[in-house]
Amino acid sequence: MTLPAQAASVIEPQEWQAYLDGFVAENGRVIDTGNGNISHSEGQGYGLILAALAEDRPSFERILSFTRTDLMIRDDGLAAWRWEPDADPHVTDPNNATDGDMLIAYGLVLAGQVWNEPSYTAEAKAIVVTIGRDLLAYADGLLAILPGSNGFAGSDATSGQPILNPSYWIYEALPVFKDLDPSADWESVGGTGLELLKRAQSTPAGIPGDWVVMAAGQLGPAPDFPAEFGYNGIRIPLYLMRGGADPSYLEPFRAKASSVGLFKIDLNTGQAVEPISEPGYRLIQASMECIANGQVVPEDLRSLSATSYYAATLQLLLLDYLRRSRPDCLGQGAGS
Repeated sequence: MTLPAQAASVIEPQEWQAYLDGFVAENGRVIDTGNGNISHSEGQGYGLILAALAEDRPSFERILSFTRTDLMIRDDGLAAWRWEPDADPHVTDPNNATDGDMLIAYGLVLAGQVWNEPSYTAEAKAIVVTIGRDLLAYADGLLAILPGSNGFAGSDATSGQPILNPSYWIYEALPVFKDLDPSADWESVGGTGLELLKRAQSTPAGIPGDWVVMAAGQLGPAPDFPAEFGYNGIRIPLYLMRGGADPSYLEPFRAKASSVGLFKIDLNTGQAVEPISEPGYRLIQASMECIANGQVVPEDLRSLSATSYYAATLQLLLLDYLRRSRPDCLGQGAGS
């Protein structure tokens, strides 16, 4: 789902201001309030996307400025994944996080559309070309996204297969990347993400873990990572909805949710460990229910609750989708 040219923002001004007040510093640093107030490329990318969706160019420029100056310090033009306020230097690990780079690039694409600014699109293309060249690899014969430049290649413990993160598949961005960089097979990359979800259905959890390995036609938890579906994976349904995927892919996630939302799931037993229940997360479950059976989203979830950076981010992204594409889920007619 790319933003239609000159489309009016559906993010309410008071919601966007609450997000800025809660999670974006004056210098454009997006602050992960649930994780020691660090910043990371993921958060900067989400900030760019939301600023474009909110049609707030000054905030977009602030967020982009911090991203360029403080995170894009690698030789390849990608972003270092983590910025720590109490460390000196603030970047202690120069490795990238590929989803962060993808989000930054997609935010630049949206900004190029909203403000008819070709330089943003050109900057996005440079990032996408680097990802396509350096961070796509084959996993069990399928073209996949490496989570980072270092540390995820195959080893004896993974039967030579790379470690993957299924939540790094930002489905709405992949067709855009295909247009920007036809030299990479982004369509096959999208198919691999859906194949991950299909393979997960035959595991005890029924949904993929945050960190997985594909090998010999199967999907299993990655060694040396927690064997769980958790805060990474909860955004997969959001990406599926925004990306226009077949609703059948939502059903395994819906089956693991309850009225309080999604849960952390033990991959080995398939059992719920603890609820993930802030309003922003509960909106994911409520949106899946609407798509499945027409159940309208509860009123208290229809506007932003700025409880924490990550929950608020996912909630704003999903509210943007529902207001544009599924107003019926919010109790509104198609023309509302």
